[in-house]
Amino acid sequence: MADKSVDRVLFSPLVEQAIELAARWHDGTYRKSQWRPPLMPAPDPEDLVPVPVMAHLTAVALLVDRAGWDDVTVAAAFLHDALEDANRYGQQLRYDVLRERMGEAVARLVRDVTEQKFDAQGRLRSWEARKADYLAHLRTATPAAVAISLADKLHNLWTINQSLQAGMDVFTEGPGRRALSAGPEAQLRFHQALLELAQQHDEPRLVPLKQRLAQEIARFAQWMAARAAF
Repeated sequence: MADKSVDRVLFSPLVEQAIELAARWHDGTYRKSQWRPPLMPAPDPEDLVPVPVMAHLTAVALLVDRAGWDDVTVAAAFLHDALEDANRYGQQLRYDVLRERMGEAVARLVRDVTEQKFDAQGRLRSWEARKADYLAHLRTATPAAVAISLADKLHNLWTINQSLQAGMDVFTEGPGRRALSAGPEAQLRFHQALLELAQQHDEPRLVPLKQRLAQEIARFAQWMAARAAF
């Protein structure tokens, strides 16, 4: 594994700025579901206690950091959904604004892991079309972008697996959750394709991310097999 002391400092103003920008942009936005009980029940039993998006961003950035990547990549990991997802007011962050705030290197990495959710007419594209284009673009992206993608999808799939283990069917609507946009078979194919793409890189810092994603893919496939047996 690469020496993390190279070009690293104890406190990174760049990463701190990315954390603040991400927290501001994603404030009031939430994940599709939750599998852990809240720390404290809501005063009104009818109120839900959703998981803030910032929890996911932090988990992804921590994975990237622990794999040995530099501050630019960690900063981009905190911001990896900023161009893709609107804020709570429905506004979209423009690339030039992100570049002005965070610099070209961070902005480019964020763009490399951003799905194009809408077509030229502003219509939502299908999940399959978005994922196909995402993978096609990632094939020519840098190893740093692949690292962020692996960390992102690893945390997503881990969350799916944890939810399923807790008895929560994330593929259907339910109290406090929205169904995932694609079914189990499509999810499995996508994550397998991403892992296969990442295997083409011999960057040492990708190894732990690839290994961990492979474990979650196997865990998910095992759940699918058990479900099919019933």
